[in-house]
Amino acid sequence: MKIESTPIPGLLLLEPAVHGDARGFFMETWRESFFTEHGICHRFVQDNHSRSLRGTLRGLHYQLEYPQGKLVRVVRGEVYDVAVDLRHQSATFGHWFGAPLSEDNRRQMWIPPGFAHGFYVLSECADLCYKCTEYYHPEDDRSLLWNDPEIGIEWPLLDPSPILSERDRNAPPLARAPLPH
Repeated sequence: MKIESTPIPGLLLLEPAVHGDARGFFMETWRESFFTEHGICHRFVQDNHSRSLRGTLRGLHYQLEYPQGKLVRVVRGEVYDVAVDLRHQSATFGHWFGAPLSEDNRRQMWIPPGFAHGFYVLSECADLCYKCTEYYHPEDDRSLLWNDPEIGIEWPLLDPSPILSERDRNAPPLARAPLPH
């Protein structure tokens, strides 16, 4: 597996080694010893699978008391995946990084605890799977405004009005959002 740093410390892109032939392919997406060797020493406790239609934007989601680290990958379709640094002590607080993740490029993104996460669906449909370092606590879940000008995410929108949940549409901007400790 190849690991690529991003401009935000701790946030990583991973590219698995893919072994393919006429029958299909095989790739390893998680190996504890490899991740530990590269400083990702978190225990995963929950796997999630999300399916969304073209033009759907989910996020930016984060947790206050039980922040989740996430290892994200797309198993069907393509998304533009984004993480925003919400770590108070970080020199990159409020900065964002985004990258296309797809079934074709097979890349993964490691998003440490303390980040907001979101994605925008570029294909007809996309299935996003992710491992989490903390259990989901519905009462702890928060959303940050997806188009907050203070953050300035450059979403590759196919339509100026993405499909949003009511919660994401009405999320507060970074300046008014409660933040993780």
